[in-house]
Amino acid sequence: MPLHAKSKEFLDQFAASGMPALGSLPVRETREAFAGIAAFGGTPEVLPKVESRRIPGPAGEIPVRIYTPQGSGPFPALVFFHGGGWVIGSLDTHDSVCRHLAKRAGTVVVSVDYRLAPEHKFPAAPEDCYAATLWVAENAAAIGVDARRLAVGGDSAGGNLAAAVSLMARDRKKPAIAFQMLIYPVTDHSYDTASYRDNADGYLLTKDSMVWFWDHYLRAAGDGAEPYASPLRAQDLKGLPPAMVVTTEFDPLRDEGEAYANRLKQAGVPVKLKRYDGLIHGFFMMTGFFPQALQAVDEAAAEILTLKG
Repeated sequence: MPLHAKSKEFLDQFAASGMPALGSLPVRETREAFAGIAAFGGTPEVLPKVESRRIPGPAGEIPVRIYTPQGSGPFPALVFFHGGGWVIGSLDTHDSVCRHLAKRAGTVVVSVDYRLAPEHKFPAAPEDCYAATLWVAENAAAIGVDARRLAVGGDSAGGNLAAAVSLMARDRKKPAIAFQMLIYPVTDHSYDTASYRDNADGYLLTKDSMVWFWDHYLRAAGDGAEPYASPLRAQDLKGLPPAMVVTTEFDPLRDEGEAYANRLKQAGVPVKLKRYDGLIHGFFMMTGFFPQALQAVDEAAAEILTLKG
């Protein structure tokens, strides 16, 4: 399909704003520039309770933001990991989508401010995300959550972290995860797919920016072969939780996301795979701009709502 009109509109606005291409500036300046993406989240949904806390982590406290929906618990829980190439992004850049998820899924969303690279390289991020997921399971009653309905999810690098945490929980025998929401996830430290070749430039996320992100994230190139960095390289995907995998047509990461969905299916894991034709990487967090973002939120909400206690 051709580029969707909303994708073109966003890219035109992005170009007119003068915002530099991702990865073209030093880390601090890139983080500051990316923070402006929060404006595309639209008017924040009002929730009964939004709480900032700090929870124990493997290298100190981890900031989290807990979104509680209307109603009486215990609720399902979604532990959410923001995108941003493991280098940029924050609780604030993904505040709007977390609010929508909490309201539309009737779920407590725990958004995790995991350690970022390059100050904290792999495996700091997945270890923080695993620790936060375990904390939610172990403190479920205190935050109004049913630990039997525990999901993980995220977009882009956050999708990578959700897949990694699912692998870690299986390998370490806890906690039990009921669902993984993988939104255009990074699944492989490689740049040789057709989608990388076809979408290398011009659609917000570029091949060069992904090289920049990976180079900041990994201690050494060899880390990219580790399953908790590249879930697609895990030898065995059996026993993982059911998954929803979303990809977009004009995205370097499209093919590796779909390859991961197919490998999950081959391993006997229930998977719902959907490609949004005409769209670009990043649409999911822009709930105030892309109508399809709310559609994807509703599809994730439908999956979360079916989780059985």
